[in-house]
Amino acid sequence: EYIHVPPQRVHFFGSSGFGPYVYGLKIEEDPRTWRRIYTPDPEVEIPIRFFVRGDPYRLWGLFESNLHLLGTDGRPLFLFGTDDSGRDVFSRVMYGIRISMSIGLVGVVFTFILGSVVGAISGYYGGAVDFIIQRVIEFILCIPAIPLWMALSAAVPRDWPPTRVYFAITLILSLIGWTGLARVVRGKMLELRQEDYISASRLSGASDAWLIFDHMLPGFISYLIVSLTLSIPGMILAETALSFLGLGLRPPAISLGVLLQQAQNVRTISLYPWLMLPGVFIFLAVLAFNFMGDGLRDAADPYK
Repeated sequence: EYIHVPPQRVHFFGSSGFGPYVYGLKIEEDPRTWRRIYTPDPEVEIPIRFFVRGDPYRLWGLFESNLHLLGTDGRPLFLFGTDDSGRDVFSRVMYGIRISMSIGLVGVVFTFILGSVVGAISGYYGGAVDFIIQRVIEFILCIPAIPLWMALSAAVPRDWPPTRVYFAITLILSLIGWTGLARVVRGKMLELRQEDYISASRLSGASDAWLIFDHMLPGFISYLIVSLTLSIPGMILAETALSFLGLGLRPPAISLGVLLQQAQNVRTISLYPWLMLPGVFIFLAVLAFNFMGDGLRDAADPYK
């Protein structure tokens, strides 16, 4: 019934006093194109309520609840409009942000673990171990990142459930991201392994694993945290690009990249520009993580 409804404008001063509300919708049909035209009806004011009761759901998948952030008395509310299937874009953007952000964060965790362990082993032991690991890293870096992501994503079976595809895409995005971190960790380990306190710990009988993970890595953990924070936007953009091209998450799964699939041609954007709203949230998320990373880098700078 509500296909391609434009976003409803929120008003605050109405006949019932101060408070957020939207106008109702008038539905008409163009006699030549048979396209539905939605216009606001100023005579119908639909108040927006906060923390209202609605359909039941599970909070974080654990706790049953029916409390929602906002809603109306049962009449339609489309703050960001609807898509070609009549689905509310605002609700889909909220779910899409959750998926895209979690892919970035989980992917960074995999990158942190793999890059730290491989880089620490390479820098601590040196010699043939360091040579082999560095050649493997150079081989991976020689492969263009985007074509490699596309090839690996295309290999994901299309009959996989969304949850399995989600973890597969997360692992794919982490396959290349760890190489830069591993090189940084290697350089730090080469510098620290000659320090007096490391030699003293080694002479006192400390194991290699104890030296690496208890003495050496904690010495520059703040730098690693800053580096990983700055790499989250790259993960988010990579997932968005793959999903936008149809190689990442696919419907019925929702992410910001999946939502942008509906805005792939100029005609759709010109007729329904609100379908580009997921792109605004991608921009804001990337900008926020970049600002946070810059702030952490300045705060953790030992020379400042």
